[in-house]
Amino acid sequence: MNSNFRILHCLRAPVGGVFRHVHDLALGQAELGADVGIVCDSTTGSLETKVGLNRLKDNCSLGVTRIPMSRKLDFNDWWVYRRIAKLAREMDVDVLHGHGAKGGAYARLAGKSLRKKKNTKVVYTPHGGVIHHSPSSLSGKLYFALERKLAPLTDGFIFESMFSGNRYADLVGRPECPARVIYNGLQRHEFYESLLADDAVDFVFVGELRKHKGVDVFLEALAQQQKIFPGRAIVVGSGPDERQFKRLARRLGLRAQVTFSGPQPARTAFVRARCVVIPSRSESLPYILLEAAAAQMPIITTNVGGIPEMIDNIPLPLVPPGDVDALAGQLRAFLSDPRPYLRRAAELQKHVANVFSVDMTVREVVDFYITDLGAGLHKVADSSA
Repeated sequence: MNSNFRILHCLRAPVGGVFRHVHDLALGQAELGADVGIVCDSTTGSLETKVGLNRLKDNCSLGVTRIPMSRKLDFNDWWVYRRIAKLAREMDVDVLHGHGAKGGAYARLAGKSLRKKKNTKVVYTPHGGVIHHSPSSLSGKLYFALERKLAPLTDGFIFESMFSGNRYADLVGRPECPARVIYNGLQRHEFYESLLADDAVDFVFVGELRKHKGVDVFLEALAQQQKIFPGRAIVVGSGPDERQFKRLARRLGLRAQVTFSGPQPARTAFVRARCVVIPSRSESLPYILLEAAAAQMPIITTNVGGIPEMIDNIPLPLVPPGDVDALAGQLRAFLSDPRPYLRRAAELQKHVANVFSVDMTVREVVDFYITDLGAGLHKVADSSA
């Protein structure tokens, strides 16, 4: 890679899977010799966010810039994208890469002015956000219309799953610029066999506490089969529907069976339970499944998004989303005999290790910038002239 190659990643909230992806991608690109920077929201985050951002500051030569960004459409958005355009112009970036619906909108609006003065390529990775909206909802119609308006300002799309790419094409339209599916990946050190704490419970959910993550379905399924195989669970995470889920647990009589522990690293959560439950109503390519597979954890998950792509031919039973009875049946099956789940966990770990690698992700993304979009090639021509 040209040592003068400069990349600016733009995202809104530095939390969850999107931040995890940007963090790993930026560090990998910096290791390849690129000058990398990150711009993100200054009003959201956690202790884990702080650690990750400090690591990026230490390793990315263009640093980390934090400015206030609202989650929803806001009058302040005009000021934000102009600030990002100014930042990208001052950094003289070759690629402005937007992540998530809001980060992608900022990047593409900023890129409109950058194209007039230099050869900056604008890349957009939706990360599943916009495709979770219903096409019949008012919000869905609004966001899909905005995506269509922004499409001509996009030089390239990267989708993290075939499902995400196909869903985007169905809801918004098939990209007319170069597009590629590039899976997220894990580091080599993340593959291990998790050890259980002495007081480990049966099940753990790890993620944002939102309705589309299916925590309510998990709680109802757990309550449904308590009289047959009593099970205990930990819910790890925080989010806007946290109070609602806690009330539901109390109403279902699960006060003694379910603990809400707040946010904590996935590796820490895995030690505390025998099986990871991913009851999502919608997903794209969930990191939690990759992390659980890498830790050789038994997994119970729903048949949504890119999850079938992730498990490939591993005979992991997939539960229909929102189906309390089916999920309760899987919980009972695990409690009665966990051995098949343990065997599948070992198979899935090997598969994920072969297919989902951060090194492969970084190389493919950089290849997309250069080979498909021609980013930075003008610098090579200038230096050889």
